[in-house]
Amino acid sequence: MNGKKYVIYSITTGLLEEAALIATVLWLLPGFGVNIPLWGLVLMATGLGAYSYVTDRLSKEALDKKAIVWPDIGSKGTAITRLTPDGYVKISNELWKASSIGSAVDANEEIVIVGTEGMTLLITSLERASLSDHGN
Repeated sequence: MNGKKYVIYSITTGLLEEAALIATVLWLLPGFGVNIPLWGLVLMATGLGAYSYVTDRLSKEALDKKAIVWPDIGSKGTAITRLTPDGYVKISNELWKASSIGSAVDANEEIVIVGTEGMTLLITSLERASLSDHGN
């Protein structure tokens, strides 16, 4: 959804939520004997508006993020947990389940993808990969 359409959508849904709140407080609740003062309605409407604004901003950020379909072999990232041999790595700000080939990989160590097995990335530390590239 482009920016202009998203803003119109956000404003429209926000106004509809506010209208539903006002209708509930002014018409529905008094039928059950619950009377909320005007300052209470204003406070609830302000809170709902703030909540809608924050969630809309967070939603927009998530929608604007470019998704990785699948990281390529040779892509680099960082180990989030210690891989002994299984754990999690971060590739392009996305969390992936991974399995270390060879020895364990420590958390925060730079890694490189060397293969895949189903939905699990096969990784090795970047240091070990560069050593094997130089024939050591």
